[in-house]
Amino acid sequence: MISLLKALQLIFFSFFLPLVAQAAEVVLTEREVVQFRPGVWLASGLELPASGAKLPIVADDHTDEGARLLRIIASRSEISGLAGVLYDNRDRGHSSLDPNLYPRLTFLKYSSEFSDAGLDVGLAGRIFLPAVVLGNSSTAVRTGAAPRSLPRLAMTSAFWRAVTPTLYENNCIYVYPEHRDHDAEDRYPVNWPYMIISQGSSGSDKRFLHAVAMTLAALPSDTFEFLRKERLVAPTVQMILRRNLQNVATREDYLSGKAHPTVFEGRLVQTGRMVAQAASLQPDDIPPLVRLRVVDEEFSEAGGLAGLEERLVNTPSAIGRIWRSFAWERELLVTAEDTSEPNDRPLTFEWRLLRGDPQRVWIEPQGGNGATAKIRVAWHDPWTEPVPGKKKKQKLRQFSRVDIGVFANNGKLDSAPAIISIDFPEHQVRRYEAVDQAEKRLVSIDYDAKVRGAYLDPLLFWSADWTDTARYAADGKLLGWERQNTGDTSASFVPHDEENQSRFYEINRGDARMPTLRRKEKP
Repeated sequence: MISLLKALQLIFFSFFLPLVAQAAEVVLTEREVVQFRPGVWLASGLELPASGAKLPIVADDHTDEGARLLRIIASRSEISGLAGVLYDNRDRGHSSLDPNLYPRLTFLKYSSEFSDAGLDVGLAGRIFLPAVVLGNSSTAVRTGAAPRSLPRLAMTSAFWRAVTPTLYENNCIYVYPEHRDHDAEDRYPVNWPYMIISQGSSGSDKRFLHAVAMTLAALPSDTFEFLRKERLVAPTVQMILRRNLQNVATREDYLSGKAHPTVFEGRLVQTGRMVAQAASLQPDDIPPLVRLRVVDEEFSEAGGLAGLEERLVNTPSAIGRIWRSFAWERELLVTAEDTSEPNDRPLTFEWRLLRGDPQRVWIEPQGGNGATAKIRVAWHDPWTEPVPGKKKKQKLRQFSRVDIGVFANNGKLDSAPAIISIDFPEHQVRRYEAVDQAEKRLVSIDYDAKVRGAYLDPLLFWSADWTDTARYAADGKLLGWERQNTGDTSASFVPHDEENQSRFYEINRGDARMPTLRRKEKP
């Protein structure tokens, strides 16, 4: 006969078991992966455990915004509940979701073969996982000649620029802090929707991890399955996040820069609104992934004195250009006609200036649905904007990049943005003069960033201790430069020779190899 004490113990543990239920783990080993190409593996053999349908979607003691609403929705509707979602923490637990809070979420663990090789830390993209993935890494490059956040590393490395968009198109959502790249100035060369970048350092990603986890959980089961098959999970989550920011109330707000900053402030995230919109989405509501293609442009593979590449990023949802030319204006012709609507609805397109001077950016949509646009941009000197929310003591942030958002509307919803970015060398001081009412030309460039204490990214830009003043022929042709070294009163003439220019200049472009990744400091 069972003792009274044993009976009480059984009652106690059976009653409280749901409260302490912990998420499942799956361990990735070498047996589950095959090499796709050098440096990239496919985890084709990885199998997620069956979803614990009897477990709570969120723990009873989860008190974050949106958790209560999610419980109510789960009691009334058939929702995904995080079935088929894999959590990939890539900072070895430094800033990780608590498995007790999401009992149905599967947590990925790496075997020693991967951790010893450093494949479990830093940017995602070397191992592709067969699941809907939510992940993060609170690490940064803190040593070497080019310290930077993980997002800026991804934007300035050819390898990561190639794999990061592929993650986005394969249902992967990763969150990375901006760690010192978006404080006094925005140091990012592009604005892209391929990841969520949080304002701050270690731990600033947590707010977004919780918001996205609950958003994924709230999706109706058929909607989640539709998104998974169409590989639209990440773009749809990006749309939900941006549409429900605290400062985004209307469609016009959503189609403006308010909803599409380079870096997101955690205090503007409204998880409850995100959960509510996710729960209301039906499969035929889902907008497409906008796919951009440059038809024609004036940006080239050899611009400026050093003849360096101007076309930094060419991907479906992000195009990035670096202004190296001496010209006052540049032009691009870009089309979104390759965009495919998952429900075969007719699409219309919106092209909106998200950041930049509206007096120096001209956008001319073409065609009946606006799928193509001619974009003309004039030179931008660096400018400052107020940091949102800093009311008592207003802080300013410097920018030197134009962003243009492209949105597809299927008659129900606007899509996540595809973004065209044009980055200006903010460390240079340029002067232009009017030739006539329709044209301006370069007068001079001060290249000496060091003497002015101006920051430049050594992986993208260079500087020199001189100022060049342009000399033109009577017909307006650029003949060369009157070069004056810093601190010198005399100048020497240097002829302009576009074809052979780069051999005359010793350019410090930094070291583009993978630096060591270390944990960030606490903010």
